[in-house]
Amino acid sequence: MKNRLIKKVISKRTISLLLSGIYACTLFLSSPFCNAAQGADGNKTLLTEYQNYQRRFSEITERAEIEPAGFKIIEDQIFPIETEGFGQVYLVPALDKIYDRLALFFTDESGKVVYKTDQLAVNNRNTGEMKQPVRELKAISFQELNRDGLMDIVLITTCVNDKGSYAGKPYKIGDVLFQDKKGFYRDYRISDKINRFGMNKSVESIAAFVRDGDSTEFLYTAATKKELLDNGFEIAKEQCHYRQFEKFGRLEVVPGTYTMANFATFMIYLVNEQGYIVWSFQPMGDFDNLYALKGITCRDIDGDGMKDIVVFARYSYEGNGNELLIESDYSIYYQRTGSFYEDTQIKKQYPCGEEETMSGIVDKARTYWGWKTEE
Repeated sequence: MKNRLIKKVISKRTISLLLSGIYACTLFLSSPFCNAAQGADGNKTLLTEYQNYQRRFSEITERAEIEPAGFKIIEDQIFPIETEGFGQVYLVPALDKIYDRLALFFTDESGKVVYKTDQLAVNNRNTGEMKQPVRELKAISFQELNRDGLMDIVLITTCVNDKGSYAGKPYKIGDVLFQDKKGFYRDYRISDKINRFGMNKSVESIAAFVRDGDSTEFLYTAATKKELLDNGFEIAKEQCHYRQFEKFGRLEVVPGTYTMANFATFMIYLVNEQGYIVWSFQPMGDFDNLYALKGITCRDIDGDGMKDIVVFARYSYEGNGNELLIESDYSIYYQRTGSFYEDTQIKKQYPCGEEETMSGIVDKARTYWGWKTEE
């Protein structure tokens, strides 16, 4: 089912600008910057840092001033683009050396900055903080996405968090800048859906969503198995089966994929006998694509007498040199009263090797919880 709403949103320029402005104001009013202005001692430094950064950014008027102002130009991602308002210009991306914030500068032949912006999705990952987790500008693509005859810009950046449960794990952030006569603008709702529903894997998947109306959103919002099938979800029939779950009753374990722009998103659903989805899992994390589903088993792992779920698969992703890499991985979901939760500890002790098997994973996991290995 095509997401027609996206096309309607993109075409209504006035509404988009109005809502984007409201969103920006809401972000500011709810941020520590606003609290700092009200005199909160702990945030005065943050406000000062923000003001100093904005001063450095706003004072840049020439390409030669970008690096002296504290930004590092990303030389291998500089490209020419034809614009309606400024003619042919050069897109010059740069990272702030202090806070790792991404900024885009558009310069003419003489090096004059005719337009610039740092209002990007990637600069809002660490909410209420100046420093952001940007590590690499992975891709820039110029495409006509909203059928107005002007080239728009697709961005994909790689981020790595320094702290939290997700620390050290690279993930992608996608964004779109739409061109108009005055420069470029973002629709925050589109950027939000791109990243919230995993459509940031490639330039092609972002374009398929924004331009063509394809979407993975239904994978996360569907209420029934029928709704999944109606939207193109393909069930892995050889791994689809019924199991009796102690706290949920008899459920069908329904694994499968939805392919969008040649990327297969892997999901698992637990469906009751009336066809309603009672729980769902997304085992592939930030891998790009399901390469092969090796197995799913439902058995007690942690010794509480309730069936847990173990998923073993091989996934593909793009390496630093744009090469295709394949990696084995597993996920364990523990059954609890009314819910499941994903294990975050076992893989730290027992990482998944390329020669791993499902039986080996189960044995290691049960050993971790104190089961005897012969069982």
